[in-house]
Formats: sequence, structure tokens, C-alpha cells
Amino acid sequence: MEIQFEEAGHIGYMGHNGGFQFRQISDSEYEYRATTQDFHLNSGGITHGGFIMTLMDSGLGTSVYHSLGGDKKIATISLDVKFVAPSHKGDTLIGSAKIIKKTRSMVFVRGELHVEDNVIATADGIWKILTP
Repeated sequence: MEIQFEEAGHIGYMGHNGGFQFRQISDSEYEYRATTQDFHLNSGGITHGGFIMTLMDSGLGTSVYHSLGGDKKIATISLDVKFVAPSHKGDTLIGSAKIIKKTRSMVFVRGELHVEDNVIATADGIWKILTP
């Protein structure tokens, strides 16, 4: 049975950006998605890098949050994004996140963002656990 996506990121800053959907694949693997809309585009007609970074920060951060049991406050310490290819209005951006390592105070995660079979961005991030 396929694991269904659920609405996430529909409040606050990400809600302002159109929200996204999220699902857990395993204890260390997660997926998220959003569809590019007019307001996500830059003046060249492709998805703005700021939206791609926002989506990856939210998707990877939500993955970290769920990997910790969904009851800890966390904050992004670093997010290193590499832009690989463009996306356009109407594209469904599908992100993957893999928890690489957890310590008592930090979580390390790696992710990719795809449109169909094409990688459009990759990221490595570190999240700080703010509550014990």
C-alpha cells in the first residue's frame, strides 16, 4: 500500500508560499512535494531559487522534526543548496530527505528535489535540537 502525502507547511511562512505535502517513507527517509505556481517564478519565468531553498528547508526540517518523534523544537543551523536544473510553472517538485546522523543536539540530513526524473537541486543541512 502506498503511503499518502498529507498537508504540511500550511501555516506561517511556508503557508504564505503555497504550502507543501509530506510523507514518511521509513524511520530515516521522507518525501515532500509542492506544485510551482505563478508567484514562485522569477523574472526569467523559472522557479525562483528562494522558493526552492524555502521548500527544501521546510521539507528537510519537517523530516528532522518527524525523525525526533514530533515533539522537539528545532532550528536550521546550515543549509547548503546546489541548483542543478530549472523548473517551471505547473511542475510538481518532489523532494526526498534522508537522515544521515543524529547526535544529542544535532541532526544531519541530505536531500534532493526532482521534477519527474530530473534532479533540480540538492542540499545538505544541519538542524539544532532546541528542546531536550
